[in-house]
Amino acid sequence: MNVIHSTTFTDAIHARGLTKSFGATRVLAGIDLAVPTGSLVALLGPNGSGKTTTVRILTTLLAPDGGTAVVGGHDVTREGVAVRRVIGLTSQQATVDDLLTGRENLELFAGLYHLGGQRARHRATELLELFGLADAANRRAGTYSGGMRRRLDLAASMVAAPPILFLDEPTTGLDPRSRADLWAVIRELVASGTTILLTTQYLEEADQLADRVVVINGGRVVADDSPEALKRQVGSERLALRPARAVDLSRAGAVLAGSGAYLDAESRELTLALHDADHLRRTLDLLHTAGIAVARVELRTPTLDDVFFELTAAAA
Repeated sequence: MNVIHSTTFTDAIHARGLTKSFGATRVLAGIDLAVPTGSLVALLGPNGSGKTTTVRILTTLLAPDGGTAVVGGHDVTREGVAVRRVIGLTSQQATVDDLLTGRENLELFAGLYHLGGQRARHRATELLELFGLADAANRRAGTYSGGMRRRLDLAASMVAAPPILFLDEPTTGLDPRSRADLWAVIRELVASGTTILLTTQYLEEADQLADRVVVINGGRVVADDSPEALKRQVGSERLALRPARAVDLSRAGAVLAGSGAYLDAESRELTLALHDADHLRRTLDLLHTAGIAVARVELRTPTLDDVFFELTAAAA
């Protein structure tokens, strides 16, 4: 499925036919993307699929080889300065200074945006409150936890109150509590009207936050729809199996390879779509014949993980 949303004046971000190569390696092969104003769109894809390259082009950090991109009404190749005035970017690497306090970091960024001293202090106080950092405002950022540092980094990208925000894997490496705290802040930003393009490795994150999900693979868009619509597209129930012995996991994957099963080494499970009422019995018979005991069987409704695996496997 490849739904291309038409470009309208309500799109804060739109791109058509973006291409980019590094030497002989083609990273983007014609990306089409539209992000309506006031929405959050999640950009998903395997490592190396072109997510970060797309973000770098849209934020004027990298020039495309071909295609067009307009952000906030400005062409990214011809009006880079105007684009940078209306965007904020939180990249995968934190940009805060560990030697400065949380407040000093934000006031430093405010100075770079030419906010006056009083206005800079006022804006820093606002953001420290918004991001739950007021109690740690006068501590050095180097003493912050990972979750606090990411919140401070996101606050720094919001100093100039940009209407468009790019978040490139903002919760990577955070514990579940810190991730949930950052999700709450992101929801609040969207509710206040901020447009967000989010790249993430966490399918649950996209499911929780995104109005739409765009999946790219091999430098192309392979799906573009709401999380619920994408899950309906996958359709049938999922069968999750866990072999009794860990050493049987890869062997079970080989036995069920013809059934479209995918293996999750972290959870030690195999998951496949059930095509008919008899599919469960046939699957268990195959494993039994191969001498593989099953410790756990579970039926599940489709998730974004299922969508991701099916789309990226089909397009690989």
